[in-house]
Amino acid sequence: MGESKVKCELVNGHKWGPKAHLSALNNDVTELIQKSQDAKKFAYCPYSKFRVGAALLADDGTVFTGCNVENASYTLGICAERNAMSKAISEGYRNFKAIAIASDLCDQFISPCGGCRQFMREFGVDWKVYMSKPDGTYILMSVEELLPVSFGPEDLKIHGAQDLKINGSKHLEINGGLHTK
Repeated sequence: MGESKVKCELVNGHKWGPKAHLSALNNDVTELIQKSQDAKKFAYCPYSKFRVGAALLADDGTVFTGCNVENASYTLGICAERNAMSKAISEGYRNFKAIAIASDLCDQFISPCGGCRQFMREFGVDWKVYMSKPDGTYILMSVEELLPVSFGPEDLKIHGAQDLKINGSKHLEINGGLHTK
């Protein structure tokens, strides 16, 4: 990972990586990881048998959990991370501190898919992502580290756009072209 700011930490007495250390938030992190591990128990994955759980920590301390939910029409499945985030967003939350992700993988840390990384990015780049193993060890990265040089809401701001009314319908003029709103 080169010059990445990946942080490896000590959890439940297990070390990982050359930079293992105790975090001041270790108990909170351990609890968040445990909630993600508990959430994976509810995974609906009859096709892949790959259970994933997530626990999302909102700015006010509220935790939302989610699991992966598969569908016979494969593309309609939803990942644990997006499931937890959708629960939070549907209850009015928009600011997050961290998310912990758990799976049954023992040989490697679970990592969010590209779609989940982009979904997380929608709500900021400066929050923490704890990618864990069943034994409680984890890697800590920020959303920005997981999705560098990313595309976000601020990239959709349209400069020079004007609202126009034509025959009672609202339109948006962008660079001389009309678009119905």
